[in-house]
Amino acid sequence: MDALAQLLDLSREQKIERGLLYTPAEIAQQPTTWESTFRIFQEHRTRLAEFLKDAGFGDSVGPKPTVFLIGAGTSDYVGRSLVHLLRRLWKCEVIATPSTSLLTLGEEFLVPSQRYLWISFSRSGESPEGVSVLERAFVHHADIHHIVVSCNAEGRMMRWAAGKPQVFAVALEDTVNDRGLAMTSSFSNMVVFGQCLAHIHDVAKYKPILHRIVEAGRSFLPKAADAASALASESYERVCFVGSGALEGVAVESALKVLELTAGRILTMSESVMGLRHGPMAALDKTTLLVAFLSSDANVARYETDLLQELMRKRLVETQVVVGGCSELPQNGFATRYISPDSRTAVPDDCRPPVDVLLGQLLGLFLSLRCNLMPDRPSPTGVISRVVQNVKIYS
Repeated sequence: MDALAQLLDLSREQKIERGLLYTPAEIAQQPTTWESTFRIFQEHRTRLAEFLKDAGFGDSVGPKPTVFLIGAGTSDYVGRSLVHLLRRLWKCEVIATPSTSLLTLGEEFLVPSQRYLWISFSRSGESPEGVSVLERAFVHHADIHHIVVSCNAEGRMMRWAAGKPQVFAVALEDTVNDRGLAMTSSFSNMVVFGQCLAHIHDVAKYKPILHRIVEAGRSFLPKAADAASALASESYERVCFVGSGALEGVAVESALKVLELTAGRILTMSESVMGLRHGPMAALDKTTLLVAFLSSDANVARYETDLLQELMRKRLVETQVVVGGCSELPQNGFATRYISPDSRTAVPDDCRPPVDVLLGQLLGLFLSLRCNLMPDRPSPTGVISRVVQNVKIYS
């Protein structure tokens, strides 16, 4: 029985006592829920395609709208995990834009006469910043089209979207509206929905990719759980996550998961693989666990392995964990530990975030337990909460 299964096997009373009623199950359910999210997308696909055509993506001439991927915190990192895929498949400018920045500096992001599509992601649909930027945009920029993706059918965003012709709202299954403080299955399912959206005109091409994502997730979960449990038993004081492209989105989300679930007792940082040399490497020491999400693209991986080999030569950290996209074990001596799904057919890097983030989530879970915290509600003094509260909105 792997380390995650052992937590799931606890009695309900033990789970409640240790703050484990939700988080382990929400991590474990993810591969199955990805299939449900795909079915939800299929139900909306025809109407979504028509909506996108009306938004300017059906024009055969002229530039397409600029796409903003909007969210706060983890929901922002959903967008950062999707930028490259959407830009490549939709052939237009796509920008991950935090709702927290749009709230304070919104007009500075907009170019006069440029058309826009805003895609907003939110677990609860209750984020004060997220709701406010939508309300303002609707009043001051009525020509902007919106897609809202939320895990809460009853949230403010979904209610705001109702009946507005320039807004298309999609609620995912309630099971992925995580009850634990940290977003886990809500993150990966919103990413999967975004990947579906990217493939809206070629869903037949995405379906086998999704099948590989699900199978990779199922085989990776027990491996990642055992690795995370073992790593959490060591005396690391901080964790550094690195990745390239879409996997940089995984790195920043993984860093947030560990930080949230340990109430900041384990410090974290994230960076692009190539960016690590340009200053952030100074923060690495023997108390740091390094986790690298290795690209499956041979050209990208050459640069990444050079950096990892450099870190090994400099002996900056005690442990370098490398997460790969397929089961072929590298022989280049750049990792203390290599973890991957049981598959020789790699999932494309742009579609790997739902799988790779499992390790970051599980590290957060087991490090939270090491810190004697309750993962479902790891902030003892209430510094952070499941939904951000008390944000004063100025008109």
